Amino acid sequence: MMICIRKIWVCVLLLTCGVLSSIQAEDVEVPVPYGDMEQWVVRKIKESAIIGGNVKTLYELAPWDTVFGDIAYENQGGSPWATSNVMAKVAGIVKTNTSVYPERRGDGWCVRMETHLERVKVLGIIDIEVVAAGSVFLGCIHEPIRGVSNPQSMLLSGVPFTKRPKAIKFDYKVKVMPEMERTKSTGFGRKSKVPGQDSVAVVLLLQKRWEDKDGNVYSKRVGTMVQRYSKSQVEWVNGATYPIMYGDIRKRPEYRDYMRIQVEERYTTNSKGESVPIKEVGWAAPDDIPTHMVLQFVSSHGGAYIGSLGNTFWVDNVKFVY
Repeated sequence: MMICIRKIWVCVLLLTCGVLSSIQAEDVEVPVPYGDMEQWVVRKIKESAIIGGNVKTLYELAPWDTVFGDIAYENQGGSPWATSNVMAKVAGIVKTNTSVYPERRGDGWCVRMETHLERVKVLGIIDIEVVAAGSVFLGCIHEPIRGVSNPQSMLLSGVPFTKRPKAIKFDYKVKVMPEMERTKSTGFGRKSKVPGQDSVAVVLLLQKRWEDKDGNVYSKRVGTMVQRYSKSQVEWVNGATYPIMYGDIRKRPEYRDYMRIQVEERYTTNSKGESVPIKEVGWAAPDDIPTHMVLQFVSSHGGAYIGSLGNTFWVDNVKFVY
């Protein structure tokens, strides 16, 4: 009898350990706040009369609200998201750009980002054209924009973050223009062509940042996930999951040159309240803990004022997997 009881207890213990092990092995999905794209602030801004005086609509990811007037936007309701929808005031002239939109998806909403040519006509005579890509990202924008030089310095890129997720997960579809060249238009001079096909992109960087006594900000790369799409995907892909790679990934088969250190200059606000570049100086140890996360979805990958007109990126239900 005692032998039978012992066998039963052993079986129970083995079963319990197996159940606990399977529970611990299961992935846990944690939604990014407002990453379900269900809530939007609607901004109604009247542009200056010298450029037509039209009322334009801008959208921001935050609790439902409507804001009237040329009021500089600050993240609301605890939302960590900013968009490429911005208001500029240059020499007293109010101008806006909208390249990010809420779009109906079933009974809810998703985000749609577009690359387009933003046009403005001064006094009905002088035409100015600028290529604008659609982007949503974690961080904020220093509104109002005061000029077109060094646009990255107007962004605070990334948010504090100290976790180590296994992957990022989201729903998406894309429309990518097939041409093997892109348009460049800065608003100064003529439009030109840049070789190479455009792509829509997702960039996730986990960084370990620090600041020196002079206010310079440095970082090492803890985790990396960069995904580009160069072909259209007309139907929704639900639950697309991309692993985050930790440490120095240059010898991994998934590594691409656009995952390299300091592929582009990003900015943050230092302890003195100054907008400064984040100087990414190398790879962190694979077991390091990050201090910040950069996450961006964008409809063109080439940087400011470059892209293929018509590129479109839809995203919904952004989550982290642990």
